[in-house]
Amino acid sequence: MGTLDGYRVIELAGIGPAPMTGMMLADMGAEVIRIERAAKGHPKRRKDASLRGKKSVVLNLKDPEDVAQFLRLVETADILIDPYRPGVCEKLGIGPDVCLVRNPRLVFGRMTGWGQEGPLAKAAGHDLNYISITGALYAMGRKDQKPVPPLNLVGDMGGGGMLLMSGILAALLECQKSGKGQVIDAAMVDGAAQQMWMFHGFEASGFWDAEKRESNFLDGGAHFYDVYECSDGKYVSIGSIEPQFYELLKEKAGLDPKVFADQNNQALWPELSERLADVILSKTQAEWCEIMEGSDVCFAPILNFMEAPDYPANRERGTYTEVDGFMQPVPAPRFSRTKSEIKHGARELGADTDEILGSL
Repeated sequence: MGTLDGYRVIELAGIGPAPMTGMMLADMGAEVIRIERAAKGHPKRRKDASLRGKKSVVLNLKDPEDVAQFLRLVETADILIDPYRPGVCEKLGIGPDVCLVRNPRLVFGRMTGWGQEGPLAKAAGHDLNYISITGALYAMGRKDQKPVPPLNLVGDMGGGGMLLMSGILAALLECQKSGKGQVIDAAMVDGAAQQMWMFHGFEASGFWDAEKRESNFLDGGAHFYDVYECSDGKYVSIGSIEPQFYELLKEKAGLDPKVFADQNNQALWPELSERLADVILSKTQAEWCEIMEGSDVCFAPILNFMEAPDYPANRERGTYTEVDGFMQPVPAPRFSRTKSEIKHGARELGADTDEILGSL
């Protein structure tokens, strides 16, 4: 029995962060009902981990009869996930004002890029755009080169899906005390800004230069916190920030203690980075793993995501599993008593429509 066993979630079909939130809720035991639009010919499901554990109901929310069915379903739910642009649910007649009248305890989670209000609220955008206006994208990349897109992790997943998840859980806890639901405005731009909290403090304390890339101790500027190429063309990551870890790096890598004595002298960082790069380039990734792996150097081989499931530590911990014929991460976080699980893989489009609607 999962942590959220007994809770019912309605997820309006979308892409990116909202389905991720629904996936996590399903992993934790909630009944997640994904409301989808009918497709011609009911094409075969694509490989999509976010569909796991969810039931599939097909409704046409432009049809008044289907809207009525949807609102009856809302009366039975604890959570509703809205992935649309601001105003779309209202236009369909299923906005928060309508749904909360039908179910005053409903937690109505809204996932957008720019937020429900403001000059950009109704504009299109993607992860890259949302993290652009928070300083996150500007800070990533090499000196004198353009910023590097960090996949869609900072805006969509960390700043979006995780933010919505935490908001939903907080609202559920509050509802237990007040008996009232509420609307959650989870914006990816807000989530990206939240993730930049540390760097505002660093800048204010004189430890960071926000105008420069590859010049600070967490952006690749420091020789002791960077990625390095090995002799076989593979890469390793080193993050020896603390003095005791830095001392161990010098020992394990055989670095000249005199040359590498002044760890935090930024004027020396470019030269020390080149020297350390030459040292790391002298051995293969596997050889460096043999020397440093599992030590307090703060070291790891850099793997692609297809290699990751076979990495010994990931395999032993069971970080990945195969569902629907492809690898995907197991549920997280892990609970000691109410364990999360993947109940099943992706259901066929509309597979649960008759059962769910017939039970209303």
